[in-house]
Amino acid sequence: MEKSDDRTEVVLLACGSFNPITNMHLRMFELARDHLHATGNYRVVKGIISPVGDSYKKKGLIEAHHRLTMAQLATSDTDWVCVDPWEATQNEWMETVRVLRHHSQKLVTDEDMKSQTNVNVPVKKGRKRKLDNDIDEPDKCCPETKGTPKLKLLCGGDLLESFQTPNLWKVEDMTEIVSDYGLVCISRSGTDSQKFIYESDTLWKHQNNIHMVTEWITNDISATKIRRALRRGQSVRYLVPDAVLEYISKHQLYNPDSEDRNAGVILAPLQKYTIGSQ
Repeated sequence: MEKSDDRTEVVLLACGSFNPITNMHLRMFELARDHLHATGNYRVVKGIISPVGDSYKKKGLIEAHHRLTMAQLATSDTDWVCVDPWEATQNEWMETVRVLRHHSQKLVTDEDMKSQTNVNVPVKKGRKRKLDNDIDEPDKCCPETKGTPKLKLLCGGDLLESFQTPNLWKVEDMTEIVSDYGLVCISRSGTDSQKFIYESDTLWKHQNNIHMVTEWITNDISATKIRRALRRGQSVRYLVPDAVLEYISKHQLYNPDSEDRNAGVILAPLQKYTIGSQ
């Protein structure tokens, strides 16, 4: 008789600019999955990349359709991480907590639909979906699960640090994220994530729902450094997937003009929360 698997199933959601997506973004999913599996308490069934929309107004942020396509290219050869366009295609900036709510509800809805399908119609294996760039990939966003998985936010240590930035996060949003969902945080070079948890009453209260993952094989790749190298005509091969590099070159995406995009524009959350607090 097979031993039942009573581990909690988890879906990892990574939000961010992905401007452009790098190999480190992909490594974060692998590191997080290894860490959660090593605890013996979790089984990661899916990873979701959710690029932010244009309304975020971050300096140097290129158009969402380019960032979505690059993310799709980067994940075309993985069998468990997929790209979701919902956040990127919204007309207004979506707070991270709203993105988590959306995907949490979607997991419930998908599970209900799967249950109905299993009863009425045989499920066809190997179904493929068409990407925006006309690349077929397996439908990785519908894994076999034993119920509705637990959704967790995958992030870097810089997100914990950003919780301390005035008017960037609402306290109630922070509380909902760490209490209702939880964080899987990948430590990065130059950050002291434990210190940020200690200095935040909200994070400290819910520290048991924050999984700190140490990146022993250090990797200091960042999208900011990638864009800087591209502006200067320097090679970034092996720092981003080859298909992404080819796409960047084909569309000439990163240059001094693109980096000035949204220059002088107040970041969406700072604009919203600063005005709302006056």
